[in-house]
Amino acid sequence: MRRLTILLSLVALLTSVACAQQQKGTLQAATQALGASELKSIEYSGTGKWFQFGQAPSPTLPWPAFEVSSFTASVNYETPAARVQMVRSQVVEPGRVRPAPVPQRPVQVVSGTYAWNMAPPPGAAADTSPAPQPQVEAVEERTMEIWATPHGFLKAAMANNATTQPASGGSDVSFTVDGKHKYVGRINEQNQLERVQTAIDNPVLGDTPVEITYSEYRDFDGVMFPARIVRTQGGYPVLDIAVSKVAANPAVEIAVPDTVRSFTPPAVNVEMEKLADGVYYVKGGGHHSIAIDQRDHIVVVEAPLNEARSVAVIAKVKETIPNKPIRYLINTHQHFDHSGGLRTYVDEGATIVTHALNKPYYEQAWAAPRTINPDKLAGSNKSAKFETFTDKHVLTDGRRTIEVHQIAGNGHNDAFAMVYLPAEKILIEVDAYAPPAGNAPPPTVPNPFAVNLYENIQRLKLDVRQIAALHGPRVATMADLRAFIGQRGSTN
Repeated sequence: MRRLTILLSLVALLTSVACAQQQKGTLQAATQALGASELKSIEYSGTGKWFQFGQAPSPTLPWPAFEVSSFTASVNYETPAARVQMVRSQVVEPGRVRPAPVPQRPVQVVSGTYAWNMAPPPGAAADTSPAPQPQVEAVEERTMEIWATPHGFLKAAMANNATTQPASGGSDVSFTVDGKHKYVGRINEQNQLERVQTAIDNPVLGDTPVEITYSEYRDFDGVMFPARIVRTQGGYPVLDIAVSKVAANPAVEIAVPDTVRSFTPPAVNVEMEKLADGVYYVKGGGHHSIAIDQRDHIVVVEAPLNEARSVAVIAKVKETIPNKPIRYLINTHQHFDHSGGLRTYVDEGATIVTHALNKPYYEQAWAAPRTINPDKLAGSNKSAKFETFTDKHVLTDGRRTIEVHQIAGNGHNDAFAMVYLPAEKILIEVDAYAPPAGNAPPPTVPNPFAVNLYENIQRLKLDVRQIAALHGPRVATMADLRAFIGQRGSTN
């Protein structure tokens, strides 16, 4: 009996060891090791860097960096909901002239199918209490951030019939949420989630790759959590945080404000203002365009935001200037809020006029899959046509000349353009100068982007009577620009 007892004990021990070895690096082992089943909420804090997605200062450079002196993410996995708060200031790259950094304190929230920011209303005093601002388009990304956290990924994997395959001593775990968004996570031999890969939709990049890496796991007051989080989006970092504090199961109650719950996104508004014969200021939102009536075609300057905006602008332009095709779309630069609607004009058959640096960038971006949110161009599969320049480009119908000039030496972007109509003496630009509303006082420190714009106008000897800024509430004059930058004594 004694020998039998010893034999049974050895069998039980060997079976236990075998099971432990079999479980190592699996979804079940990681869920147990990180305590994901018992975790209903989490809050983690730290410092590091945040990067402004879609705003690279050149199509060849990464997203610009901001120093983050405070970062806190509070996540409720049951709702699901999250609140991210940070204090950040832009890093001024060596050799690049930018406005002096000002601390920003964004608060970004998501709860269920609602997303909003907490910020003072536009134009309010600095000490005004923040108010919820609906951000319908942010729900997808912020929800992704919840399920891409270590514990969120494990919970979502268990809830969505994840599949597993061995990989590098651990396993790759895959699942799909809402039929569109696929997540793949790597669990290592230490039962730690070390990487999550997924994709979200973007008007410029299409199915945009997102990768989050987790490293340096340690015990934070009883919670195993990574001390380093790095997230890349579209091939470049968007977040790099050193975690210093983690709390398990804190009270994270995020109620949806009534103004957010009842908010219905308004239809795209397009308004036409005539600036000169055949020249129209296309307004109706925070981003504007210009339509120019040529002898047998139309030229549009700028395709901002997204397909919905471009579809509405195209319809209004064709209503105002009937029976002519849109032959050219002039693009000022590659920042996503100014290039998100370009693909719609390619589908329309227009040639894209842009700086030479932008062409390969767009060609590569537009070749990406569009499975999450297919657009019109994904359906028609038309090839993009480009006319590029490095310094100056001229379009003409034999009667009206349209000049496209590089805004040289501007710290905002290295492939930056403005448009000049010599006959009408109208300058079209964006992001270098935005006229303030009404009689608002000029900035106490001149904006270097606007100063550079003025210098380029002087260098090119452009006779400008009107400045059609594609941001801002109104058309300006050279006198307005001179006052804005504190320039006196010039007659131009």
